[in-house]
Amino acid sequence: MSAGYVVGVDLGGTKIHAGISGPDGALLAETRVPTHGDLAGRILEVEHALVREVGVPLSAVEVTAVGGAGAAEDDGFDLHPNLDLPTGASFGPDLARHLGHPVVLENDVNVAALGELHHGVGTRHDSFVVVASGTGIGMGVVVDRRLVRGARGAAGEIGFLPLGTDPFDPAHHRRGPLEEAVAGDVLAGRVPPRAGDGRSWTATEIFDAAARDRAAAHAVAEHAHWLALALVAVRAVLDPEVVVLTGGIGSRPELLPPLRRTLGELGAADLAVQASTLGPQAPVLGAIHLARAHAPGPALEGTR
Repeated sequence: MSAGYVVGVDLGGTKIHAGISGPDGALLAETRVPTHGDLAGRILEVEHALVREVGVPLSAVEVTAVGGAGAAEDDGFDLHPNLDLPTGASFGPDLARHLGHPVVLENDVNVAALGELHHGVGTRHDSFVVVASGTGIGMGVVVDRRLVRGARGAAGEIGFLPLGTDPFDPAHHRRGPLEEAVAGDVLAGRVPPRAGDGRSWTATEIFDAAARDRAAAHAVAEHAHWLALALVAVRAVLDPEVVVLTGGIGSRPELLPPLRRTLGELGAADLAVQASTLGPQAPVLGAIHLARAHAPGPALEGTR
C-alpha cells in the first residue's frame, strides 16, 4: 500500500476533475477545471493546485492515475472522440515528464467502476456495470469483483454498439452509432431553439424542463429509448446484478422513469438500474485507488 501521496484524475471531454489522497488513502482535496488547451499542462496546473491546498510539494506525489475518455494504451488513449489529443503524441510519457513521477492511464468509466467497486455499489454487489452518459457514453464492467478491460482495453465502449444510427455509415464510426444517438449534443439538438432568442438548449435545461415542456420530455424519452436498448444488449452478454448510471445525463433522476418504462416494454423490467450514489466522485476515487495500486508496496485488491 502507498506510503505517500497520489493523485487521481478524471479527464473528461468538458472538464478535468482531480483529487489527492495521503498515506491512508483518504481524499484530502479535489478541484475541477475546464478541459481545453494542452492537457498535460492543464493536469500539471491541477496538481500544483492540489499540493498547495494540502501543503506538500509536488515531489511528494508518487503516482498519478488518469482516467480518460477513451481506450487506454501504454502511451495515450485510442477511441477518444471527445478528447482533443494531438495526433501521434505520447500523452502518458509526456505527462510523466511534466509531473516528474509515474503516470498510469485507464479509461474514465473504468476508474468510475473501480470507485464504485471499493466505495459504492461494490459494497453490496460483486458483478455490475457502470454506464456513464454525458458528453458521450461508455461503460465500466466489473465481474466477480474484477475490472474487465478486454484484449485492447476497449471493453465497455458501448458507444460503438450498432444501435441508434446507421452503423454502416462511415460518419458514425468515429464516436460510434449509439453515441451518435445519445451524446449530449445530440440530446440538445432534439429540442428546437428557443423562440425568443434562437438559443439552443443545453442538456441540463432539457432535463429541468422535461416535466412541463413536451419537446423536452420527448427528447428525454428518446434518450431513454436508445439507452434501454443498449442495456438489454449488455444484459444479454454480461448479466450484471445491477446497472449503475452516472454522468451529466445518466445521473439525472428524470431519466429513470422513461428508462424503466422502456425496459419493461422490452421484457427487462427486472433489470436493476440505479443512479450512482457517489456521483462525480466515483472516477476520482477509482483513479486514486488505481494510483495507490501502482505506488511502492503491495498491490491493492481489484486493480491489477
